[in-house]
Amino acid sequence: MATEKIIMAGFGGQGVMSMGQLLTYAGMIENKQVSWLPSYGPEMRGGTANCSVIVSDTPVGSPIITEDATAAIVMNLPSLTKFEGNLKSGGNIIINSSLIEKKASRTDVNAYYVPANEIANEIGNNKVANMIMLGAYLELTKVVSIDTVVEALKKVFGPSKQDLVPLNKEALERGANSVR
Repeated sequence: MATEKIIMAGFGGQGVMSMGQLLTYAGMIENKQVSWLPSYGPEMRGGTANCSVIVSDTPVGSPIITEDATAAIVMNLPSLTKFEGNLKSGGNIIINSSLIEKKASRTDVNAYYVPANEIANEIGNNKVANMIMLGAYLELTKVVSIDTVVEALKKVFGPSKQDLVPLNKEALERGANSVR
């Protein structure tokens, strides 16, 4: 596996940080080298939030991703505008088409449009749109397996929230199906 450098971005409250942490934990479970670097806007819920995640077979030198991201997962229009330019040529951009009507402006990247909020509503919980987007990313890159992310979810949720694991697993799988 080559090094994956992923920017995840959206409004606070969309689960951007959780998505990044889960990918990082899953990478650790699979004995990969990882980093997770969060960045918040001045407000928490409703403000901007993004994180940079690196998953690699080799040691990670710096957690900062500038113009060499291999992927961007964008949950809202301001994030598309801000981070599309950070992708390297040939990178993947996964756009939440439920909230973003605009198409990617770059023609040298692979753009995928996932109606994450609609899919989340179909499965009964609009809070899993982030897991749908993560599932789409995992299907495209195979950087870690969905099963490993589910294992990470169990550790993060703890025993009191184990009832949420099946819903999140379904969201991951639906996200993967959306880009097949």
